[in-house]
Amino acid sequence: MDSFKAFRVKQDEDGMVQKGFDTLRKEDLPEGEVVVKVAYSSINYKDALATQENSGVIREFPAVLGIDLSGTVVESSVPSFKEGDEVLAFGFQLGVGHSGGYSEYARVPADWLTALPTGLSLKEAMVFGTAGFTAAQSMHALQHAGVTPESGDILVTGATGGVGSITIAILSKLGYSVVAATRQLDEAGDYLRKLGASSLIHPDEILLDKPRPLAKRRWAGAVENLGGDFVPAILSQINPNGAVALIGNVTGHRFKGTVLPFILRGVQLLGINSVEVSSQLRTELWKLLGGEWKPEQLDELVYEEVPLDTVESALETVLNGGHRQGRYVVKVK
Repeated sequence: MDSFKAFRVKQDEDGMVQKGFDTLRKEDLPEGEVVVKVAYSSINYKDALATQENSGVIREFPAVLGIDLSGTVVESSVPSFKEGDEVLAFGFQLGVGHSGGYSEYARVPADWLTALPTGLSLKEAMVFGTAGFTAAQSMHALQHAGVTPESGDILVTGATGGVGSITIAILSKLGYSVVAATRQLDEAGDYLRKLGASSLIHPDEILLDKPRPLAKRRWAGAVENLGGDFVPAILSQINPNGAVALIGNVTGHRFKGTVLPFILRGVQLLGINSVEVSSQLRTELWKLLGGEWKPEQLDELVYEEVPLDTVESALETVLNGGHRQGRYVVKVK
């Protein structure tokens, strides 16, 4: 490990963001108890956004991007991990305030790492990546809110994105009936049905002609990625004692609503935060992703596997909306 390659963003003297590959040495890596030889990472919208001016994503420049990674331990100063262990990492400050996965080597705090669960390869772990873990959190939250397959249909918005796609696959695997909301009804119909969607709707069908706090009951639960006006519209159409897992804000981070869905129908609004998660829950959910929640259609979730050398081009594609469905997996090794 005399030197290695990493994709970084930097600021020049004028505060402009510069991006590209640099050659680093081990001493250039931030503090942490474990050094990992990175095998795979993935591309999330947050990674693409981090390459832009004034995005607010990066906490400190220069920064190695990549908010998740999987690989093999090559050095460890703690007994919980040893050389040769296969591990994964995501969340916390990885790729935004701490050197991330778009690098041949990464050094991370031990408590950010999770042992690769039985049933997953290093590549499969990054087919899931941060998006897959967020989907698993949403599924876990709905289950704990009492939403079962017998409760009724589950709405998934942002259905063709990473979180939406994986959520559909997991829900289908567990016997839920899934309504997938997408603007790509023609282009993505076959893809979403292969993942297990029972039916498809356009997002405009969710919004009400005249907003009201309680509307016709349509869904037992929802995994909601759009934010904005979609949140109160969905809440108003959830069955009594149903739940909405809120994961994103594609159309906006503000919404105007009332307390009536909560106090008259017992609807629960579940906030999903995948950045800081207890070690116990991380381990539990990754075991499920490698076991009973692992979709048979995992390969269908891969939009493209790209080598680290071409990650900049893939990031630009994501940022410009050219990536329409599934997941980009970055092969680092």
